[in-house]
Amino acid sequence: MIDQLWLIPLGFGAGILGSMIGLGGGIIVVPILTFFGFFPTLAASNSLFAAFTNAVASTISYSRQKRVEFSLGLKLGILTIPGTVFGAYISSDVTPEVFKILFGFVLIASAIYIFLRKKIESKEQNFSKQMMVFAIGASFFAGIISAFFGIGGGIIFVPLMVVGMGMAMKKAAPTSQLILLFASLSGVIVHTLLGHSDFLQAGLLGAGSFVGGLIGARLSVEINERYLQILVSIVIIAAAVKMFFDSLSNNLFLLITD
Repeated sequence: MIDQLWLIPLGFGAGILGSMIGLGGGIIVVPILTFFGFFPTLAASNSLFAAFTNAVASTISYSRQKRVEFSLGLKLGILTIPGTVFGAYISSDVTPEVFKILFGFVLIASAIYIFLRKKIESKEQNFSKQMMVFAIGASFFAGIISAFFGIGGGIIFVPLMVVGMGMAMKKAAPTSQLILLFASLSGVIVHTLLGHSDFLQAGLLGAGSFVGGLIGARLSVEINERYLQILVSIVIIAAAVKMFFDSLSNNLFLLITD
């Protein structure tokens, strides 16, 4: 257990960032676990548990700040569940090299979103039937990537609520945490049933992430977000480049040895 205590500060740092930007801490946790040789399904399962505890802590804090749209969050959260079941099942068949390439693209998309999030706010609210149908499809897709990659799905929901529905960013990110609570919990359950989980590792990550979520929700109203956006975007892009490089290097090595 002692040699795995580093997972607590990892969960703590990822929890702070995940809570503040509304994406969950998986975009930090999964690359680091992958770099340390964790198999994709184990990394995703552990990360989802951390995302769950982070979502619980963040939702509690944000609800006290009256920044969570509970009605919408509950509906979208429940809609993610079928997607998380499917995502966890198909994750069993992915190789580490393919996982790294796919996750690298997810990281780049996350970095673009984080850097531009203040520029995508819409002034018009849109709760039309067409938008609701689109939201159902987006929720299912978000559930898939949530369980497959272990990132929670916030990269789908925050832009959906801000750009598609016209919700203010100060409420979209907190509401995303409520949605992630459903997506991450259902993903953890399915990964556990499939035998992908390590409860000790997940518990250590989750403990750090819970505390980080409480702190991140408080810091979100005080910190200069622009500096945070730049820092997190640089780190995520660097992680994406490393994942691409590792995957291509492994494939090249296999070609040479064959």
